Amino acid sequence: MAAEGGGKEMNEIKTQFTTREGVYKLLTHSEYSRPNRVPFNSQGSNPVKVSFVNVNDQSGNGDRICFNVGRELYFYIYKGVRKAADLSKPIDKRIYKGTQPTCHDFNHLTATAESVSLLVGFSAGQVQLIDPIKKETSKLFNEERLIDKSRVTCVKWVPGSESLFLVSHASGNMYLYNVEHTCGTTAPHYQLLKQGENYSVHTCKSKSTRNPLLKWTVGEGALNEFAFSPDGKFLACVSQDGFLRVFNFDAVELHGTMKSYFGGLLCVCWSPDGKYIVAGGEDDLVTVWSFLDCRVIARGHGHKSWVSVVAFDHYTTSMEESDPMEFSGSDEDFQDQMLHFGRDRANSTQSRLSKRNSTDSRPVSVTYRFGSVGQDTQLCLWDLTEDILFPHLPLSRTRTHTNVMNATSPPAGATIITNTSSNATNGNNSGANTPGINSLSTSLPRSNSLPHSAATTATANNTNKASSGGGIGSGIMDSAIATGVSKFATLSLHDRKERHHEKDHKRNHSMGHISSKSSDKLNLLTKTKTDPAKTLGTLLCPRMEDVPLLEPLICKKIAHERLTVLIFLEDCLVTACQEGFICTWARPGKVGLLSSQNQASSPSGTVV
Repeated sequence: MAAEGGGKEMNEIKTQFTTREGVYKLLTHSEYSRPNRVPFNSQGSNPVKVSFVNVNDQSGNGDRICFNVGRELYFYIYKGVRKAADLSKPIDKRIYKGTQPTCHDFNHLTATAESVSLLVGFSAGQVQLIDPIKKETSKLFNEERLIDKSRVTCVKWVPGSESLFLVSHASGNMYLYNVEHTCGTTAPHYQLLKQGENYSVHTCKSKSTRNPLLKWTVGEGALNEFAFSPDGKFLACVSQDGFLRVFNFDAVELHGTMKSYFGGLLCVCWSPDGKYIVAGGEDDLVTVWSFLDCRVIARGHGHKSWVSVVAFDHYTTSMEESDPMEFSGSDEDFQDQMLHFGRDRANSTQSRLSKRNSTDSRPVSVTYRFGSVGQDTQLCLWDLTEDILFPHLPLSRTRTHTNVMNATSPPAGATIITNTSSNATNGNNSGANTPGINSLSTSLPRSNSLPHSAATTATANNTNKASSGGGIGSGIMDSAIATGVSKFATLSLHDRKERHHEKDHKRNHSMGHISSKSSDKLNLLTKTKTDPAKTLGTLLCPRMEDVPLLEPLICKKIAHERLTVLIFLEDCLVTACQEGFICTWARPGKVGLLSSQNQASSPSGTVV
């Protein structure tokens, strides 16, 4: 797991880390930054962001990188794991006055060796279209700031389009532009196109077609990031109000929502097959949401501060045997089951799913790999495994990275309530929706190497055990009440339940767990869904003990300043911190002569 080398090195910056597929190594010669390599004083500046494009030039070295540092924007040839970075020769460099670049995106459809279209969003609200190869500035949108005066938070080309792009702002508004159209010299007038729960979409009223084509108003507070689904049909937005909202982009309709545990959501990404969305934010968690079921299926806890970026690794696919797996990230445990690196990206998951029911006596399981970086300067890698994705199927192997602590040794004086049937405790609730009460406490331990006391949905069919009685904290009471076990308890437990409800209701403004009757819960869900303050304990935001808790495969401190970038490429992964250093981490076996096989079993990264 996280602290492979022991606690004494927790604060040291790592230059390599080990997962089941091998050793990832930092390539110091492939570091990109400003030409002087001086750490950037990041106080009050916007996050460093990185964009990649491949221009398919004849030399075979078609990768290009763009990054912003403070008021500056750089465009380089990206040599990745092949050659050292040459910072003395940027293809293009721009320094802006009065405003700072905040985000950027290449159009991959139109990119050639002679021309690329790069959109750049700015802190004062403008959006610029530039060609860093031709060194042209072709257009400036929202130039007079008549459309929106707030900071641009995210800009992306609409998938499959050579001319449409979408821009989100700190105002909570999103605008659809066409590069062919002008913005007009007066503030736009709008008329309502569609309205729904906490969102509205307007069209621009004008005699001639002008930008913006559409104005989306989404949630409350800043719209921090959005991401298109792999097929381009859906749009996932995360906002400062803590909501993930997923829209059908063309139909302009809301597909589903999810609420953070607390605080704003800052980042979002889709799985390669579009079935899952991961969001991160100010609750220090990564939350996995099922697009098909419109519900939270897991949370991941490993960061100690806000999560700034989440990203799926399209290139790492795994087919694991049914043997129990260790929680550590060392190689020795996995010599016989090395992961297979698939390059068919989106289709890889489908092929793995089809192999689930193979005739082999040892079943094969599917795993999605994703990563996250945060303001705690840590990189976490996560595996979303079959036991989380298909909790209702018989488990083919023991749980991996979803720790369950059994309450088999309760404190002295505790009452043990044992139910052999999950339906006995739940009335009309199905066993699948009811977690087993394995939780000794709902508080999350901060150390990544400690087992988390998370109850999981897959234990619903097992024997449920709840500990209650003198000296046990309110966390257990909460857990017990939430699953309706309290009705079988002693009189003193019932009295404490009454007092706990009164106190808890004032603190959390949550009504979702007051009643143990499923019909009452359903009624409450419909009432509380519209009020963000009353979402805890509902489908929008299940309690911590109601969903599986993932643990990171690795959790490494890799920078001095907060991390702002995580991108998975075919032979490496790229991170960047607020000091302006863009780091390349070679995947296992991709370093060439620098990689020696005898280092594959080293327990921890080397220390700088």
